[in-house]
Amino acid sequence: MKILVVNAGSSSLKYQLFDMDENKVIAKGLCEKIGIGAAVTHKRPGKPDYKADVDLKDHDDAIALVLRLLTDPELGVIASVNEIDAIGHRVAHGGKLQSSMFITDEVLHYLESIVGINPLHGPPAIKGINACRKVMPGKPMVAVFDTSFHSTMPPKSYLYALPYEYYEKYKVRRYGFHGTSHRYVANQAAAFVRKPLESLKIITCHCGNGSSITAVNAGKVIDTSMGFTPQEGLPMGTRSGSVDPTVVTYLMREENLTPDQMDDVLNKKSGLLGVSGVSSDMREVGAAAQAGNERAKLALDMLVQSTKKIIGSYIAEMNGVDILLFTAGIGENDRDFRQAVCRNMDYLGIAIDEKYNQSCPRGENVDLSAPGSKVKVLVIPTDEELMIATDTLNLVKNN
Repeated sequence: MKILVVNAGSSSLKYQLFDMDENKVIAKGLCEKIGIGAAVTHKRPGKPDYKADVDLKDHDDAIALVLRLLTDPELGVIASVNEIDAIGHRVAHGGKLQSSMFITDEVLHYLESIVGINPLHGPPAIKGINACRKVMPGKPMVAVFDTSFHSTMPPKSYLYALPYEYYEKYKVRRYGFHGTSHRYVANQAAAFVRKPLESLKIITCHCGNGSSITAVNAGKVIDTSMGFTPQEGLPMGTRSGSVDPTVVTYLMREENLTPDQMDDVLNKKSGLLGVSGVSSDMREVGAAAQAGNERAKLALDMLVQSTKKIIGSYIAEMNGVDILLFTAGIGENDRDFRQAVCRNMDYLGIAIDEKYNQSCPRGENVDLSAPGSKVKVLVIPTDEELMIATDTLNLVKNN
């Protein structure tokens, strides 16, 4: 069975085509700058990448181009669109929807109804779904929600200490994000240490341009750092993470900012970029810090400290931890970040082999634990697209 996985952004569209019978990606790519001078990159294993500037007015054009590339006599990997059995869509916010499901008119209407609490990620996902429906009518389509893995959180974890009526009227609560990644790596970690997921206490650190940390106890999420939106929790590339809410109203008054302008400050001008003044890219901030830039060093120190604080709080919540794992762009690749987070955590049973951390292979599951460490410290590469393809496969096969 061949499954196309689609991840639509506001001006981008990522895709991967899986052959699930052989459990492999046979093509993947990215359409970017849709509507503003678009470009496409199309990749196939063992063959040269195809890159081109293209005219893509909208996501409809992008999906049509993807299908042309996948079926092109020279660049393609399938003879016909008919070979695609189903499409899996990454949807960041599922609201009340707590598991992956077929996209019906009712589901789509519900996703449209919650755009107000998901303004950044909701509209692009809906555009991607509608574009696929337009060019592939009748194909089974599945929505896989970033929020669904976190639906096991108890009320004491997901509610805010606001007047309860705001939860009842507007569903203001912690939803959590990156759930597809957290679910994938938690399962991979259990398999790696050869123990049942249900027997383990795991803290998963998905650290990238957007970052979140999740406490998984016996296979169920009991807490996570992102909240009502992906803004809460750790400082990120351009997001502030958690701040005193009164700072928001204070700055709005002092700077005469509208809600939309304040949202722009918190989401696009803060985090590593806002503190360092250098970049939102961890690599560039790290290079600036090594060159002596004090603000860049401060930004890194703030990220490390925030990460350590959340890990410690989750150990307290679960009364221990068996596995601490790192994943995503920073977690998988930034050796200094991992080392800084794990340093001086020996009281909590966390110790890594710092020499091996600096030389371990990338792109593989690895154990960084030092001899005698009570906690397994792992690096597990994430694969959200495979998780989406797997959920889609299971729903289609069992329907």
